[in-house]
Amino acid sequence: MTDAIRRLKAMTDATDNIVFFGGAGVSTESGIPDFRSTGGLYHQEWAYPPEVILSHTFYKSNPEEFFRFYRAKMLAPEAKPNAAHLKLAEWENTGKVRAVVTQNIDGLHQAAGSRRVYELHGSVHRNYCERCGKFHGLDAILNSTGVPRCGCGGIIKPDVVLYEEGLDQETLGSAIHAISKADVLIIGGTSLNVYPAAGLINYYQGNQLVLINKSSVSKNLGADLVITDPIGEVLGQL
Repeated sequence: MTDAIRRLKAMTDATDNIVFFGGAGVSTESGIPDFRSTGGLYHQEWAYPPEVILSHTFYKSNPEEFFRFYRAKMLAPEAKPNAAHLKLAEWENTGKVRAVVTQNIDGLHQAAGSRRVYELHGSVHRNYCERCGKFHGLDAILNSTGVPRCGCGGIIKPDVVLYEEGLDQETLGSAIHAISKADVLIIGGTSLNVYPAAGLINYYQGNQLVLINKSSVSKNLGADLVITDPIGEVLGQL
């Protein structure tokens, strides 16, 4: 155990008010690619850039291509929670973690056992008919071809936040409240490039800010502890 991880352990051992704010890097150790890292979706060949395909405009104008990309690149039904997800769920179960705020849509925090999870960008596990509003699970997308349709004939839309769409205000408000009340805020697996989600850390009022990320972030946070290792590898030692 390195000195930095010993410091992290001392910080987390001494509190029962941890909030975790995570991004794509939390799930890369589960085999889900990071959008912006080398080898991520932004570095793979496709007819259109991912940020175009995953926009509201593209979804409306070219749903066939949207769903072809979505099934191929955004769904990972075989992925399992890694050591980071498991540690956070364990901490919540023992009363140390008050909330997990995530930019991920894969549902791995819940699969690990976390219950208070604020999914800023939605979830692949929630899908709804745009005509009648009926809820559909992930299988409705996985087991369909072309544009998935409800029994009523309406298009089944994933409940994920596309480019050009706003965040759910109730989820956003809950995340802000949790972050503003945290004693220890751990930011993990995110380069803090995606707004408005990245702006949530500005609501933190404490003085124990921890940053765990393999690469540098987009701005200087003045973190009290910085660890540049995979987050699952770090939290798995605690």
